[in-house]
Amino acid sequence: MIAACAVIAVAIAIAIWIYRHQCLLRDRAALMRDAIRHRDFSFKLPVKGLLFGERALQKALNEMGHDIEKLEAHNEVESWQKLTRVLTHEIMNVIAPIQSISQAYLQDPDIKSTPYEEGLQAILDSSSGLAVFVSNYRKMTQLQEPVMKDIDFNSFCSGLAVLYPELRWELTLPANLTLKADEDLLHQVFINLVKNAKEADAKSVGIRYEKTSLLISNDGHVIPDDVAREIFIPFFTTKQHGNGIGLSLSRQVLMSQGYLLSLAERPERNYNVTFILEW
Repeated sequence: MIAACAVIAVAIAIAIWIYRHQCLLRDRAALMRDAIRHRDFSFKLPVKGLLFGERALQKALNEMGHDIEKLEAHNEVESWQKLTRVLTHEIMNVIAPIQSISQAYLQDPDIKSTPYEEGLQAILDSSSGLAVFVSNYRKMTQLQEPVMKDIDFNSFCSGLAVLYPELRWELTLPANLTLKADEDLLHQVFINLVKNAKEADAKSVGIRYEKTSLLISNDGHVIPDDVAREIFIPFFTTKQHGNGIGLSLSRQVLMSQGYLLSLAERPERNYNVTFILEW
């Protein structure tokens, strides 16, 4: 009788454990489904408490989420490059004849010193300005090929700190950290990040190494959620005199070297903004 009760108690305990375990798996599935629906592929659910097969599956899903995030960023950059290429081509096709015709009329002696001259000159100046504007944006689709080499990242950051002595720098990096990248292009990216921080009234910048990523933080103004979703879109800017290509161009530059630049959902402690450079 006692043995039978013990067997029943064990069976009930096992049934309860199985039920709770299945509820745990159901909740995990719901969390991942919601994350994907909201286009958040950075989910990393813990594997503690899972059986070995489930643990392997969860690890694979965590890594897959990261890979999807990188692939989505890559596709987004490619889409903007194609769109920019098409738009600049079509705009230049319209601008070129306007410039040519207005120049031809301005050289006509019958136009000189007439009311038409001022209007034609305004047309020429406007079209020339627009041509320069479009030409600058075209550079986004014509990035130079990176020349990869090993970079001593501590020395690299020390050079940045010298350029901006007015900022307080907090570097948490391994002594022998080396990155394989194009140093000039990498320098351009970090200058842009630091310049943006300064324009947001930052007083300190922190760079910390974590496994396969760098966390670049500053204590400037907090980036609102609605702005955070748009900051890597070309030509999007909240600055009065900004052109909106800095962060987009930085992401493209890093992606061409096998890196991904993103904005962390939660900034590092004591900072208001954190960017993640991962590989």
